[in-house]
Amino acid sequence: MLEIPTALRWMYIDLNSYFASVEQQLQPHLRNRPVAVVPTSGTDSTCAIAASYEAKAFGVKTGTMIYEARRLCPGLLIVPARHDKYVDFHHRIMTEIDRHIPLEKVCSIDEVACRLIGPEQDKGNAIALAQRIKQSIADNVGLYLKSSIGIAPNRFLAKVAGNLQKPNGLTVLEAHELPDRLLHLSLRDLPGIGRRMEQRLRDVGITSLQNFWNLDPKHVRRIWHSVEGERFWYALRGVEVAEPSETQRHTVGHSHVLSPRMRPRHKARMVARRLTVKAVTRMRRLGFYASFYNLYVRFECREEPSRWQKHIKLPYAQNNYCFLKALNGLWDDMSQVENSTHIKQISVALYGLVHEDDRMPDMFAALGDPVAREQKKHNRLSIAMDLINKKYGLDTIVTGALPCPMSRYTGSKIAFTRIPEKAEFHE
Repeated sequence: MLEIPTALRWMYIDLNSYFASVEQQLQPHLRNRPVAVVPTSGTDSTCAIAASYEAKAFGVKTGTMIYEARRLCPGLLIVPARHDKYVDFHHRIMTEIDRHIPLEKVCSIDEVACRLIGPEQDKGNAIALAQRIKQSIADNVGLYLKSSIGIAPNRFLAKVAGNLQKPNGLTVLEAHELPDRLLHLSLRDLPGIGRRMEQRLRDVGITSLQNFWNLDPKHVRRIWHSVEGERFWYALRGVEVAEPSETQRHTVGHSHVLSPRMRPRHKARMVARRLTVKAVTRMRRLGFYASFYNLYVRFECREEPSRWQKHIKLPYAQNNYCFLKALNGLWDDMSQVENSTHIKQISVALYGLVHEDDRMPDMFAALGDPVAREQKKHNRLSIAMDLINKKYGLDTIVTGALPCPMSRYTGSKIAFTRIPEKAEFHE
């Protein structure tokens, strides 16, 4: 017999329309107006990466193409993303929450989970704590930084509870209310069930949450083709499920969607250089060497081929010059492609990583090999550039020309699973 936990052990805080809300906080003329945040300005052939609730009321949401968003909402205000501001507000909000309760797990730029202990597990106390957190963020960070908070027996259900009332909600979900409080949800409303998993469930006749609830855990495991299905089944019932262990870093990279004026190949090359130096600088700060460099480009032309990708193997390195030389060779190869005159997106990745603490000493350097000596010189020069830029500001000293005009923070973007460190906006 499965023992269902009864205590309220978790609080999940989800900031509402986060990027758009930060912009509304910073720019008073955007307040109470429909706003879409975009990755690059100057074109309608991009999509919204965030929308304010005023825009959502017109059907504009994350992923909506801007030309379609303007049709849905003629008064829509378009705002270029400023990832450095979102990271800054993230840290300010996390600091504010931490004044009231320790941060157990920062799940994304706009979501954090906190474990309730002792008296905090009392329903009344948990609600009062959530209200204090909301008020503290409003008073000390910004009135427009609203959040939906869920309180439940485990982290999964706390996240589900937070989604039940948006924006600015506060929902408690108790074990004895399951599954009745959730039966109105679709399967896609549950975190972890996307389009493909929903189709897989439909293929075996599972079309509602009630259908899913009636399955046994081994059946769910078979549908998932993984133990994760069984873990999901238990989490839905409020059982604490152990988190998978953290995986080690395998790549360091940066990507950028170019504005139309930067898409001619000769200008795009400068962006590729900037992304490469930025990735190498970050890798150096993290203490890694890499032995592979990968370049990916997507062409503006929709005809085949519409994209190109190639990698090159290198001796373990962490200086700018080694990877810029690799970029030069790959860029020349890519330039032979017929559709490569205009480039829409560039991604660079460094992989085959080894931490400097685990790297074997270079025998050739010890013997005075000229190639190894050159590498060592380039390493010292790259580190010196890092120190100068850290002390005097971004781009005080650079390798080659900068792509202009473009964002100073090329490549530093917030992903669903990774929040950039503040240092990345100065690399």
